[in-house]
Order: sequence, then C-alpha cells, then structure tokens
Amino acid sequence: MAKILFVLSGSDFWTLADGTRHPTGFWADEAAAPFAAFTAAGHEVVVATPGGVLPSPDPASLAPEVNGGPEGAAEVAATVARFAALGTPLALADVELADYAAVFYPGGHAPMEDLAVDATSGALLTAALDSGRPLGVVCHGPAALLAAERADGSSPFAGYRLTAFTNAEETQAGFADRARWLLQDRLVALGVEFEESTPWAPHVVVDRNLYTGQNPASAAPLAAELVKALG
Repeated sequence: MAKILFVLSGSDFWTLADGTRHPTGFWADEAAAPFAAFTAAGHEVVVATPGGVLPSPDPASLAPEVNGGPEGAAEVAATVARFAALGTPLALADVELADYAAVFYPGGHAPMEDLAVDATSGALLTAALDSGRPLGVVCHGPAALLAAERADGSSPFAGYRLTAFTNAEETQAGFADRARWLLQDRLVALGVEFEESTPWAPHVVVDRNLYTGQNPASAAPLAAELVKALG
C-alpha cells in the first residue's frame, strides 16, 4: 500500500475580474473519483492544504445535473464525506515528500485563487516532478503549476506536454469574459506544450511522470493511469 498526497485549495471563493467573489472550492468528482480509485486499490490518501485549512467542495459540483443524475450526485457526496472523514488536513509547509509515492492535485476554480500563487505548493510540485514520482493534476488544478519556479525564474514544466481546462470550456462555462486570466493562456506562456481535445470529453496526457487531465470527465481515467503507474 502506498501513501498518496492530495493537495487541495483552501479557498472557498474565486475573485473575478470585477472584484466580486464567486463561491467555489474543489470540484467534488475530481477529488471523489480519484479518492475512490486509489483507496479501492489499497492506497492511503493524505490531504494537505495551504495552512491546513479544511477544504470545501464547490457547491455547484454536488448538483445532480453535473453528476449524471441524483444517484451519481449521492455517490459523489458519499465519497466526499469519506474524504472529509480523514480529518484535519496537513499544512502544505509540513509535508515531507519522501513520505508519499505520488502527488495529486484536483481542480475546481479555487486553485486559481490560492495555489496559483502559493510558493510552498510550487516548491512541492517542482520537487515531485524532479523526484520521478507520479504527479497527477486535473482540470483547474494545473493553476498550481504557475507558482512553480526554478532558481533562474524558469518553469520546471516548460517543455512538458500537458492539458488542463481549456479556454473553450471556460467560455462554455460562462466564465471566460469574467475571469482575471485564463488558465490555458497562462500555461502556454510558461512554455508547456498544451494539448487540447474536445470540450468536456475525457482527455489525459502523460509525459514522463506528469499526468494531466483536461476537465472533470478526465479525473477518473487520470486516476486509473496513476493506479497503473503505482503498480
């Protein structure tokens, strides 16, 4: 059994371009589906957040219409409850990477608020990438990559193939013209090779030990790839 570190945003809002706070959090199924996959494979999940605050699911991500109906919503809610039952998260500053076989970052808009500018998270991502451990990041989770920086100011992810929530999906979700910045644009500016597929369809990109998923539908197949990588 391996220990897998889940790094979640500690924010329950996302500041829009006009300064208003949009209620958000982690996208429930992007945490629930991987959590279920990892624990079913016999692995242990440990949660860490900035400052060790309790993470909140985005209320919209618990709705039946985004979970295939009431039954799917109930299943996601039950897994999130198991996830919450793990107790108080670790503070990111207290994480010892050597304790974990893999690192996973779920999405939701919340990482754009805090993890995108969190130097401690950025250092952890850099260390995880350099260690060769499987590093999984899905949807808006790659916003955290923006805080990763080498001593010369370059991104450790420059030159990697990856995917994330696309400009097209942000437009269809109704936030592209309300956001302070778009994730795809910022990632491309880092020098990554951004791979975009059909909006809302599952899409996973693997480059060396970096595993990325484009959107919520990509969380489960991304987790399956990580389970295979862990043996």
